[in-house]
Amino acid sequence: QVQLVESGGGSVHAGESLRLSCVVSGDMSRIYSLSWHRQAPGKQREFVASIGIGDRIKYADSVKGRFTISRGSAENIVYLQMNSLKPEDTAVYYCSAEMTLKNVWGQGTQVTVST
Repeated sequence: QVQLVESGGGSVHAGESLRLSCVVSGDMSRIYSLSWHRQAPGKQREFVASIGIGDRIKYADSVKGRFTISRGSAENIVYLQMNSLKPEDTAVYYCSAEMTLKNVWGQGTQVTVST
């Protein structure tokens, strides 16, 4: 059974950086991509970035040029480097594993960006 644990969230000022980590445990053989999503208060969860087979990477337009998704030296870790943070980036950030028959989600980590 796949489990995801996010970490690295916190409170920062606009323009600062954070790096989120997602550690994946369990059978990874059916995972074809790992992604980050976020949910701001009162809003729907939205896609942020993903890394798939062959390290194919996608970003939401709102974070292109500021956020970078990458794998760690260990295959079971995915990072989200967030630079030039803005107040509108404030949200709970979730890691997700896209699998053949379902998606698995982590518990989320809070990111708060103040002016």
